[in-house]
Amino acid sequence: MGALTLFLIAGEPSGDRLGAALMAGLKTLSPGVTFAGVGGPLMQAEGLESLFPMEELSVMGLVEVLPKYFALKRRIAQAAQAVLESGAQALITIDSPDFCLRVAGIVKAARPDFRTIHYVAPSVWAWRPGRAAKMAKVVDHVLALLPFEPPYMTAAGMSCDFVGHPVVAEPLASAAERAMMAGEGPLILALPGSRKGEVSRLAPVLGQVLARVKAVHPDARVALPTLRGVAGLVRDLTADWPIVPQILEEDATKRAAFAAADVAIAASGTVSLELAANGCPMVIAYDMNPLTLWLMRRAALIDTVTLVNLVSESRPIPEFIGARCRADLIAPEVLRLLAAGGGAQRAAMQVTMQRLGRGGEAPGLRAARSVLGVLGSLTA
Repeated sequence: MGALTLFLIAGEPSGDRLGAALMAGLKTLSPGVTFAGVGGPLMQAEGLESLFPMEELSVMGLVEVLPKYFALKRRIAQAAQAVLESGAQALITIDSPDFCLRVAGIVKAARPDFRTIHYVAPSVWAWRPGRAAKMAKVVDHVLALLPFEPPYMTAAGMSCDFVGHPVVAEPLASAAERAMMAGEGPLILALPGSRKGEVSRLAPVLGQVLARVKAVHPDARVALPTLRGVAGLVRDLTADWPIVPQILEEDATKRAAFAAADVAIAASGTVSLELAANGCPMVIAYDMNPLTLWLMRRAALIDTVTLVNLVSESRPIPEFIGARCRADLIAPEVLRLLAAGGGAQRAAMQVTMQRLGRGGEAPGLRAARSVLGVLGSLTA
């Protein structure tokens, strides 16, 4: 088989990281592979020229998406047409199912034989179990991040490989990097999310939490790792916080902060696994449009949204979601972790990392092997 061309679509920063690691793995196993599609800076660094800015797709929630509906619909049509004209042997969609699966559907309708691969299984174990059967109509193969997911996918009619979670392969801070965050007083990580809507909702609450923490720890410091797409908004919304945060945009300083922090207050999502990889105790806080939250809660099949709790099959990480996302509830838990440490959390984090593939082949390489295997072009 000649050199592969693959069309990849990622819609948000976590997908950009997955896509970049997959691309690196593909280049290792299939030299000469070329890429087209949509991705962020990390995928672009691996050789992708993005069809349009990935940030346009970084919206979440049933209500939040409505104002951008027509713009997104145009991008769906544009992306699908680009796939069909690309000469690619397969479409690999990465998370962002509301966008990606619509593109896959248009592609499959036009060319039923076109191979489609989706990276990140839908969380059908958490809510809306019917999504797997719906996805099977437009997706041939799934790359799963969590070890318990493949049976759900194969039951719906897709092939599926557990490829490990990329967090287990991400570099941890060196001693020199960690020293960059040295200072007096406890270090708190504030992680209000990667989307503008998340940051806008959480930043005021985190500021109120920090006021309560400062009353007990007047020397406390705050680090806030962020992304280029929301960095300006973050600066605006945190300017009046009682502890002015150190805004971090460089990878080295972000790694240092994750390694050195005493506790984190984090939005729900993949970031909980990044904290777990560094053994950093955490409190999860999250709020969204009340209607979106109500709809999701009605459909929920699980009692926790935090992946460390799920993968470790324990519940040591506290969550403050929706109406409970309040400073008077969150601050006491942050103070408790600062005083007592997070022994139970750290034990659950170790179990989680082991189950997600720490110590094995890098997930990006495993994902690449799975892709090439299903396309019948694996030679290495």
